[in-house]
Amino acid sequence: MSEVRVREAVALAATAARLPGEVVCAYVPFGTEPGSTTLLDQLVDQGKRVLLPIVPDTPGPLEWAAFEGPSSLGPGKLRGLLEPTGRRLGPDTLGTADVVLIPALAVDDEGIRLGRGAGYYDRSLSFAAPDAALIAVVRDAELVRELPAEPHDVRMTGVLTPERGLAPRPVID
Repeated sequence: MSEVRVREAVALAATAARLPGEVVCAYVPFGTEPGSTTLLDQLVDQGKRVLLPIVPDTPGPLEWAAFEGPSSLGPGKLRGLLEPTGRRLGPDTLGTADVVLIPALAVDDEGIRLGRGAGYYDRSLSFAAPDAALIAVVRDAELVRELPAEPHDVRMTGVLTPERGLAPRPVID
């Protein structure tokens, strides 16, 4: 991991450790996604229950399992992806989360998130509790003025970046 990515991961973990709530759905960074397992460890150290996604066998909503430390992670369906190896809790488990940290390629001022295009989060976020904080995690340069929106897009209520920290996004009806 490059020195810049390490600094970003440390900054994201420090901010994430101050997130409210008891249950956080997060992710293990894949490819160039920002963050690290340090962020997950910080959340656990704060007494939070951390749930991580599992890519289902067929396209659909993500499944979830508890993060119980780096040794609880194993190879996922996508090459290079790490997933929790514990008991699968099903898509509706997302509804127990106070905070959902969502990887993104970009997020705009209105809370529109650009993902990798597979649609797993788009199909999953309908299971989130109505009052859950939906926070896109991006690098500062990936926070943009405007992205195209699709009818199925779920707007983010916040964005987490290494330099700016946590910033709210407006909710548009």
